[in-house]
Amino acid sequence: MSTLPAPSAAPETRSGLWPATLSEGPDGAPLAVLETDLSEDLRFVPGLLTVDATRLNAWTRAADGTPQMESDWPLGRGLSLRQSDHAGVGQIELFNPQGRLAVWRYTLAQQMAATRLVNQFVLAQQALEEGRAPQLVLQATCPLCKAPLDADQDDCPSCAQENTTPPSTWMLLRLWRFAKPYQGQLLAGFLLMLASTAATLVPPYLTMPLIDEVLIPYQNGQPVEMALVVMYLSGLLGAALLAWGLGWAKTYILALVSERIGADLRTTTYEHLLKLSLEYFGGRRTGDLMARIGSETDRINVFLSLHLLDFATDVLMIGMTTVILFSINPWLALATLLPLPFIAWMIHVVRDKLRTGFEKIDRVWSEVTSVLADTIPGIRVVKAFAQENREAQRFRDANKHNLDVNDKLNRVWSLFAPTVSLLTEIGLLVVWGFGIWLVAHQSITVGVLTAFLAYIGRFYSRLDSMSRIVSVTQKAASGAKRIFDILDHVSSVPEPVNPVHLDKVDGRIQIEGAGFRYGNRAVIRGLDLHIAPGEMVGLVGHSGSGKSTLVNLICRFYDISEGAIKIDGVDIRSLPVAEYRSHIGLVLQEPFLFFGTIADNIAYGKPDATREEIIAAARAAHAHEFILRLPQGYDSLVGERGQGLSGGERQRISIARALLINPRILILDEATSSVDTETEKEIQKALDNLVKGRTTIAIAHRLSTLRKADRLVVMDRGQKVEEGSHDELMAREGAYYRLYQAQARQAETLEEGGSAP
Repeated sequence: MSTLPAPSAAPETRSGLWPATLSEGPDGAPLAVLETDLSEDLRFVPGLLTVDATRLNAWTRAADGTPQMESDWPLGRGLSLRQSDHAGVGQIELFNPQGRLAVWRYTLAQQMAATRLVNQFVLAQQALEEGRAPQLVLQATCPLCKAPLDADQDDCPSCAQENTTPPSTWMLLRLWRFAKPYQGQLLAGFLLMLASTAATLVPPYLTMPLIDEVLIPYQNGQPVEMALVVMYLSGLLGAALLAWGLGWAKTYILALVSERIGADLRTTTYEHLLKLSLEYFGGRRTGDLMARIGSETDRINVFLSLHLLDFATDVLMIGMTTVILFSINPWLALATLLPLPFIAWMIHVVRDKLRTGFEKIDRVWSEVTSVLADTIPGIRVVKAFAQENREAQRFRDANKHNLDVNDKLNRVWSLFAPTVSLLTEIGLLVVWGFGIWLVAHQSITVGVLTAFLAYIGRFYSRLDSMSRIVSVTQKAASGAKRIFDILDHVSSVPEPVNPVHLDKVDGRIQIEGAGFRYGNRAVIRGLDLHIAPGEMVGLVGHSGSGKSTLVNLICRFYDISEGAIKIDGVDIRSLPVAEYRSHIGLVLQEPFLFFGTIADNIAYGKPDATREEIIAAARAAHAHEFILRLPQGYDSLVGERGQGLSGGERQRISIARALLINPRILILDEATSSVDTETEKEIQKALDNLVKGRTTIAIAHRLSTLRKADRLVVMDRGQKVEEGSHDELMAREGAYYRLYQAQARQAETLEEGGSAP
């Protein structure tokens, strides 16, 4: 037995237990390595497949853990590798002109290594035929998800679906899209803000003549001129009242506008979320999406209504104060502005840390909300398995992670804010000292210095407030990014540019060469199936054979990767999505009911249905009798997800909901799997009448429920392997026959076990 050549670099295998190399090295060193971690019966067994300059080698692990050669094949004409995958299992097959020589299986975690090995095998074959040394070519991969990229690809399609760049403050400018409808109110609010800020700057200006013309002369023995006192005090009172009125008006108007902007942002985000395909929701947690639409939009709303208003007021106040200070005394004004460069430098340094820190805090907080979103709806399962302590620990861990991230950011922020306050205090001392020196040299009066100090108090307080807004601005920018990540996502099931409208749907379904991949997995391959109007077709096969995926493709929850699905000869991708789905009645394996009354749940697909129509649908689904036994009948409230009803009752309401819309196409995805035998018989009787005149596609694990189907389609590994009636397929003794016999034996075993003493 040979041993693998000594490595010069370790390969990137999942377990990291195989000493091999990916360098070119001496003859015999592997050019590519694949860890085949599944056996033929799909058990986890370590194996290794390598390709070098002249051979393809299969390795096994010896008792002492070292790799040993199991078999090898010299490269040459006619030898080929074929790579495929299905339902989470990858496969590589070796062929020569006479047939298949070997097969290896692996989990899809090894998909990238398998693709690299097949590519390197082809390159080695070509090099051998041309009489040159093979060249090692490493396939480019996505730095985030490690998925293989084509030679002409710069970005990973999966990761490009959501922008991963850090949030920028400029992201807030994109909110103008929602503010534009209210630009008139915003302009009015800005003018009021300008006027109210100007009004607040009047009192310090009036203190100069009040001190120089009234107080100081009185101190020097001159009589007080009451007319001047009344005039200046009236001016101060009038300025205060004017500032109050203008401030109230601008705050009220801008608060109303910001609330409407926030409401529009929430509504637009939610509506866009509803338009996205199921593929988007498959990779997101409910708690995270709830946090984005809820807390993130609320944070943006608070920023717009409070902090942005304060920031704009601060900018106006500082700008107008600066003009007044320079008009009074330029040298004293320059001393006032001395701390500004240091504060601006600190803001620049801290801003990036705050921006990335707040984005991380948002992600960590979504972990906390996700624990709640998982646990509360699943509280019955939590209690059934006595996992309260475990879920409490999960929440504690997520909460502690949130606390740690906040503590890390607070260490930066806690140093920044006091430092800005210290710089402003130092600036105030500089102004005091320089001002006293100017008074001593009779360059300014005491009134001027007093007014200056009043303005400086306003100036530095606004400067300190502006520095603190850095925090809330970065929080809002982070929240805006997470919102626009949703709004920028394009649905993988788009609306047609030039939609086709069907006046009438007969229900003829044509599936032509359909193929579908979910990520790296090929789920449906080259499927052809034609269903006549009014025909009932049953889909059968092992779990993972592609039955439910095919139904999802027909409903256009996903779009096929290749081929076409047509309704009455029209490609479903050219039909408006909502209009097309209105012709389909779907009953899922897991019935879902909303919080509300029984009648509301039945009429969900047709909200304007009359009570007579609702009752008729319930009767057809054999739900009318048990509904009447409820305390309020059709007006009885069901808990969230139908907690107050049994599984069979929920399923029958789900069937009634599908029947009420009177669809031309009826899809039953394991519709009777959640009911007992007696209930199944009642539903089956109703279905026998309901399927007449409708194109029906039924999926059922219990093959006995599909005996009355016009045709059965047997699926395996995403392909149609058999087709015909029950009797025809039983006579062939093929895949369907084996499925039926296996279920019959299982039923007999259960009966014997049930009758055993």
